[in-house]
Amino acid sequence: MNAANMGKMMKQMQKLQAEMARVQEELASARIEVRAGGGVVRAVANGHGELVEIEIDPSVVDPADVGLLADLVLAAVNEAQRNARSMAESRMGALTGGLQIPGMP
Repeated sequence: MNAANMGKMMKQMQKLQAEMARVQEELASARIEVRAGGGVVRAVANGHGELVEIEIDPSVVDPADVGLLADLVLAAVNEAQRNARSMAESRMGALTGGLQIPGMP
């Protein structure tokens, strides 16, 4: 590989790094909202899959059936995280052309 090709490849890598950083920032500010139990539990995750908000309708809080509430919360959180992973994989895949880069979604 000659110096001109090496320089061109380095520029492409720098561009890819900048684009990946931009997508990472977008994912950090993205919000994925999911509702469970007919809307009584709402979970919001960012594009990295981190839970950033949870809302529970007081009408679903029954001290005699805490298990149901726990199931609804888990369902909402798990779906929000799945959707966030899917979004991240899609956006990063568009940049990398489907190339799997270690440490990236």
